[in-house]
Formats: sequence, C-alpha cells, structure tokens
Amino acid sequence: MIGSGGIGGVIAEAAHAAGHEVTMCVRTPFERLVLETPDGTSEIPVRVATDPGSAGEHDWIVLTTKVHDVPGTAPWLHELDDGRTPLVVVQNGIAHRESVAELGLRAPVLPALIYVGAERTSPGRVVRRSPATMQVEGGELGSRFVALLEGSEVKLRATDDFHTAAWRKMLTNVAPNPITALTLRRLDVLADDEVRELAAGILAEAVAVAQAEGASLTQQDADKVLIDYTDRMPPTNGTSMLYDRIAGLPLEHEHITGTLVRAADRHGIAVPLNRTLLTLLRAIRPAPIPGV
Repeated sequence: MIGSGGIGGVIAEAAHAAGHEVTMCVRTPFERLVLETPDGTSEIPVRVATDPGSAGEHDWIVLTTKVHDVPGTAPWLHELDDGRTPLVVVQNGIAHRESVAELGLRAPVLPALIYVGAERTSPGRVVRRSPATMQVEGGELGSRFVALLEGSEVKLRATDDFHTAAWRKMLTNVAPNPITALTLRRLDVLADDEVRELAAGILAEAVAVAQAEGASLTQQDADKVLIDYTDRMPPTNGTSMLYDRIAGLPLEHEHITGTLVRAADRHGIAVPLNRTLLTLLRAIRPAPIPGV
C-alpha cells in the first residue's frame, strides 16, 4: 500500500479483513495503524516500511496518493515493479493510467475509484465516517481485485464503462472539494442556500463537459450529488482538498477543476464558475492553518 492517508488506511483495513497481509509504504513512520469508524476503534496489524528496499514480497501494489504526489512514489514503484504484479491506481480525476505513465512502469495498471468519508488525523490514525464503496475497471484484472477484497466491508464492483464512472466521481469532487477548501468549512457549508445554488451551477457545467467527453451523464447525476452531500452525508464530513489545505499541503485542483476547465476549452464550452474556482485555488499558498 503506497500512501498512508485516509484512503490508504481504509483499503489497508479492507485487505486485512479479507485475510491478506498488508505492508504500508510510508515516508513518515508510525508504530500502528488505528482506524476509527462509526462502529468503534480498532488497530489494524500492518507492516510499515520506510525504505523501498525493505518492502518485501507482494502480490498487489495499491497506489492511493494524490496525482501530484505520484512522482514522489517513483522509488517505491520502480522497486516493486516486476512487470507482472498489478498496480491498482486509486485516485480522483479521470487520468489514472496517465498519472503513472511517465514513470515507465511495466506493471499492468488497474484504475480504481473510491467513495468514502475518511480523514487521516495523524500518522497511523484514520477516521472513517461513512461506508466505503469502490469501482474498478472491468475485465480479468478487475474481477481478480474484486475477489481479493471479498470478506471486507468495502463494497466493490467492476464496471465496463469506467470512463463514465470516473466522470461521475468527478461530479462528487468538482463542487464540494473547492468550496470546502476555499471556505475552510466542512460539508455544512453546502446547506447555505446561496452556496447550494453555486454548487448546482458548478455541477451543471461539469455535466456538459462530461457529455462532450463521451461520458453518459445527465442532470440527474448532478442532482444526486447535491442530495447526497446536503441531505445524506454528515455535515461534519470534510473533503480531501479541505484536509490538505488545513495541513498546508499542495491541493489537487489541477487534476479536478483544472481537468474540467481544460476539457471545456477543448470543446468550446463556457464554464465561468469552474474557471473562477480554478483561479482562486491557484492563488492559495500552501501553509498549515493553525487552530482549524
């Protein structure tokens, strides 16, 4: 498991629950992996490796870092890449294979998406506030990964239209992530009428671009995102972009909002709301925000 943030912790717990031994490949070492869930707190027995040469034997590689952090994982991926072991790329955005392409890996790549409210509160400690569901690209490799996590609480399925699935996941990121990161508020911000109206406009632009890119999305997909985020998800949930801003880490806006704006430009589609968000996100200077 390369990446020990919220997503890495959730998938590590799922792999352990399915009966597998897990190695966490990390920069910042920790003594144990603790996962807090609505059902309680548990410790997940994982092996922690801080040196690529000490990762040991492995049957799968799961990459859970943000797209802009992929270059930093090169030592791990080059060490682990034997040309046969599958690499599961769990990321936001729509360019899973492209995000690792420049590393020149020989491994077969499986694109994957995850829906979960998870936050790393400190090294080795993850809070999961919602159930987790995953989608992977269909085919033999996808079927093998689905079987790999059988027995865990993660609901996992393969899809033959991963392109549409990735754009549908983009809808869940393109409005809540920038809005929470810019306002420094959690999902409760979407309960404000004016903010909800703004989010609806952002999503309408995104659907138009997704359709132009060949994704089978409709306005109903955008409506569902607003309902889920305002009526079904706990208002205390945050987003990965909010957590990164609070921690003073680089944001992944270029691979969410930036991806959408660049696609809109290719098709000549006006996206003034998303373009404004991108301008503001680019103006943020990463620095930890004390007391938030």
